Amino acid sequence: MSAVQLDRPVKKRGLAAWCLFDWANSPPPTVVVTFVFAPYFARGIVGNEAEGLALWSWGIAASALIIAVLAPITGAIADASGPRKPWLAFFSAITILATAGLWFAAPDPTWIIPTLILVALVNIGFETGTVFNNAMLPDLAEPKTIGRLSGWAWGLGYAGGIACLCAALFIFIMPEQAPFGLDKANSEHVRAVALLVAGWYLFFGWPLFVWTPDRVSSRVTIGAAARNGMRRLVETARELRHHKDILRFLIARLLYIDGLNTLFALGGVYAATTFAMDEEGVLSFAIALNITAGLGAFGFAWMDDKVGARKTLFLTLSCLIVVSAAILIVEDVLWFWILGLVLGLFIGPVQSASRSLMARMTPPDMTGEMFGFFALSGKLTSFAGPLLVGLVAYATDSQRLGMGVIVVLMLLGLLILRTVPEPGRE
Repeated sequence: MSAVQLDRPVKKRGLAAWCLFDWANSPPPTVVVTFVFAPYFARGIVGNEAEGLALWSWGIAASALIIAVLAPITGAIADASGPRKPWLAFFSAITILATAGLWFAAPDPTWIIPTLILVALVNIGFETGTVFNNAMLPDLAEPKTIGRLSGWAWGLGYAGGIACLCAALFIFIMPEQAPFGLDKANSEHVRAVALLVAGWYLFFGWPLFVWTPDRVSSRVTIGAAARNGMRRLVETARELRHHKDILRFLIARLLYIDGLNTLFALGGVYAATTFAMDEEGVLSFAIALNITAGLGAFGFAWMDDKVGARKTLFLTLSCLIVVSAAILIVEDVLWFWILGLVLGLFIGPVQSASRSLMARMTPPDMTGEMFGFFALSGKLTSFAGPLLVGLVAYATDSQRLGMGVIVVLMLLGLLILRTVPEPGRE
């Protein structure tokens, strides 16, 4: 555990609350960004699937560019001021309010720009908030249990995504008669899912803010924290050249996470348009995918602590690349389902092992700053993946060729990851 002063002892209830937060905040990217509003935006609001994919891709790309700027700056300021939870609460509020605002996104082209703005805010709030949630991990876990705690949290996150997707499917999407007097002709049953997700985040997210320990305040003003944080950010950037293994890992992660984030952002649109899956079919697939992803996160958590985060990451990323390439080749929906469920087994471990590998590689006195660059590596070029997919899909009129960008990005990341040693080993 890092040598920092916390405002209370670390107890099981606090650890459970930290893990539960992944359950709370998973639905916005899973339900809103990927599986419900992406297809609805393309079909219902834009009315043209190819154009809808391109616009959605560019909207996600714009938000990713903003995240790339915000994440390291706010992370550095938070390091200088001390506590992470106030920042996490602020960006969580943005996510919740923007998600709830999607209720008003009517199936009309006049809602194209407002919807893209709201979805961008959802993405910015979620991703920037995750910086502070991840930065709490080294403060809460002993080095020998970091992999398990990270994996269990990811597993709970997928379980939360499953539960919320099930609620959306069986309460709002599937019933022939929409509940609560919602008007299906005006897509109110789809738009109401946004209210479900916002309420879910609010209801399950509060225990972290009450029970999980946080760093004590440094008692400096916001202005001083901003100045100190920016100075430390510059110093850490210079210091990175003396930590070549960490630098290579961050470059590798920049590439493969860009591919993975693009897969999350555009997977729902691809399933809906390429395989002619309706909202019910997309949500059913999403539920099944999250089940296998959760099983993978839980199942590989032990491997992380036993054989090392780097080996776990290398194995699961290799499998992810092979299965992703196969999905882009198959044309039968049954094979899409089979390969998609296999794909899910490796998504969670890639994310979880990345987080625990960073925690293990980082010197104890540089934890906060390095996690700021960890966040930056996940967002610095994350606009490029969706942008390239949109450009290739638009230029070739082929979503398969556009989505092929994802495989290339992950493969490049894997090749660089090969040069990164296991922490503490040659």
